[in-house]
Amino acid sequence: MINMGLLKTLLSSVVAGICIAIGGVAYLKVGGLEGAVLFSFGLLSVTHYALWLYTGTAGFFDIKCFRQWVETFIVLLGNVMGCWIVALSVRTALPSLLEVAANIANTRLSSGFLNDFILGCGCGFIMTTSVQFARLGRYLPLLFGVPLFIMCGFAHSIADAFYLLLNYTETFSNHDLICAWLSVVGGNFVGCNIYRLTLWKF
Repeated sequence: MINMGLLKTLLSSVVAGICIAIGGVAYLKVGGLEGAVLFSFGLLSVTHYALWLYTGTAGFFDIKCFRQWVETFIVLLGNVMGCWIVALSVRTALPSLLEVAANIANTRLSSGFLNDFILGCGCGFIMTTSVQFARLGRYLPLLFGVPLFIMCGFAHSIADAFYLLLNYTETFSNHDLICAWLSVVGGNFVGCNIYRLTLWKF
């Protein structure tokens, strides 16, 4: 029997992944600070519609509850599925973006797993801060936070999933690329929980 609560979480996560991927399209096309600002559309949409996004969930769920660990994994899975939908569309409609995305993937690969993890931590920390403000109806920190992590070179696991899936043949055949992405996922998780780790608010 299908658990309707988990199904709704999955569907919401897919839509969140679509929002982030659309922001990623803007960043790939425009680049620079302007593209980083336009990328904010994805996070603003996610917070406004209260969608489930991995980097907006990892720092807030009850880590003592096994079910919420499962939900967080489902959120990550759904986000990647949403990115996959947009990636397949972009491969057909905007093939010029594939090379730009490949450059980002190569940057992650050449950076090394430890550095990818550290860059993920930086992004997670900024995202949790921004989401906390957004939950209080204050969206300006989010509008600044997104360009901030991009211009710093920090790594967002869901955005990276979209970039990697644009060239999915190369990604799936290169285990190092997948490990680099998993390093970012782990870094995001730790970064999202820095406040809880330092303030001991579990």
